[in-house]
Amino acid sequence: MKNGLLALIVILILSCKQDQKSNDLVKLSGPVFGTSFNIQYTDDDNTNYIKQIDSLFNVVNQSLSTYIPDSDISKLNRNELSEVDHYFVEVFNTSKLIYNETNGVFDPTIGNVVNAWNFGAETNKFLTDSTTIDSLMQYVGFNKVSLNGHTINKPEATYLEFNAIAKGYGVDVIAEFLESENITDYLVEIGGEIRVKGKNTEKDSHWKVGLDEPRFDGEQSVFKALELKDEAMATSGTYRKFKIDENGNRYAHIINTKTGYPTKTNILSVSVIAPDCMTADGYATAFQAMGIEKVTDFLTSHPELKVYLIYEDTNKTLKTLNLNNFPE
Repeated sequence: MKNGLLALIVILILSCKQDQKSNDLVKLSGPVFGTSFNIQYTDDDNTNYIKQIDSLFNVVNQSLSTYIPDSDISKLNRNELSEVDHYFVEVFNTSKLIYNETNGVFDPTIGNVVNAWNFGAETNKFLTDSTTIDSLMQYVGFNKVSLNGHTINKPEATYLEFNAIAKGYGVDVIAEFLESENITDYLVEIGGEIRVKGKNTEKDSHWKVGLDEPRFDGEQSVFKALELKDEAMATSGTYRKFKIDENGNRYAHIINTKTGYPTKTNILSVSVIAPDCMTADGYATAFQAMGIEKVTDFLTSHPELKVYLIYEDTNKTLKTLNLNNFPE
């Protein structure tokens, strides 16, 4: 009887331990999308989902990467394809929304102009001169491209590129996969674009992340630390990819969709917090080109977007601007 009772107690103790949620995080990392990913989550069984995650990375890449010659978007740009998958449709629809909201400042049809300035996937594709830029700008305008179900209609010479929003979308795809597995505490980060939910269960606190200091020497250091709570954040910076003209003026890799030329801006970094990372990513790119005054005006009617700007004043001194209650 004592042995039976002891066995019952042991079984009950083990059962309690198995039912109790572990505070240990599953941590996954590696290369993806030309950068790296960092995923952390708490799972009752400590399940490693790396195979499923790698598979999702591959299908997103195959749909949206202009760096892959046989991807759907590359075939579409060569007019070899018109039917697209649901990943493409989701990115297209959000891009169209941001295009309309920003009056065309965010425009995925600027891709060939980006290539002409050697900022895109296809470097040295065109001569970088005014005649070439003017010629390519004839085919810029996302309003010329439409989606009917899963069928894309576009002018033959129009080149689509979603690189300014696809990384954030990749974050969302992984986050939504984790949620489909009933994971309620996670952090997903790809190349600095982040989405979180719940808590860091190891530290029993909200997820803490850092913003890079804008530095032109390539070194990395944290400029600002903050907590995220069930939201996403993306950052667009001009301090890593830029050109300097003969007068010493620095031009961003963000192309002005109205002129076809790199944006001359004093904004070094724009961080946007939004409910999802694709939205944050797209607006971060747009705000980089819009300038401080237009961004400030825009946000009065978009309270769902929290924004943090790092910029230089006329004396080249770093300044910051917190809009719509971006976390301190």
